Amino acid sequence: MQDEREHSERPATGDDDVPGRLALSVGRLNRRIRSATGGLSHGQLSALSTIVRRGPLRPSEIAAIEIVAAPTITRVVSDLEARGLVERTPDPADGRSFFVSGTQAGNDLLLAARSDRAQAVAAILAELSPEDVAALRAALPALEQAAQTRPT
Repeated sequence: MQDEREHSERPATGDDDVPGRLALSVGRLNRRIRSATGGLSHGQLSALSTIVRRGPLRPSEIAAIEIVAAPTITRVVSDLEARGLVERTPDPADGRSFFVSGTQAGNDLLLAARSDRAQAVAAILAELSPEDVAALRAALPALEQAAQTRPT
């Protein structure tokens, strides 16, 4: 009985190891496109995208959307603000709080980074067979759901 329990608690291997294979593949793909982020980390770029797309937002709202802790978003927002990519405005309903919105420079950097990343991914896809590209296209809705993203 203990052998069965130990076996069921071990991760799957080979073709059945969907979590492990997906984690490895996503990690390697991220590394391959890392240079196409406009000089920002993936976390900074993701937060900037959220702010530009959905802003103005309170830092707590950004943290909830990005699924990170409040201190992390505080650092990210401070860095983005220091770079001139976002700006803070006081919350008229709560003097202790503020809203964060994207600047024109932030919007421009985001558009350039998206274009660069799309080109990097296009180069990766060009290495694949048409059948593999079709399989990735078919998997996109599930990947978007898993990542809690929507097409933009």
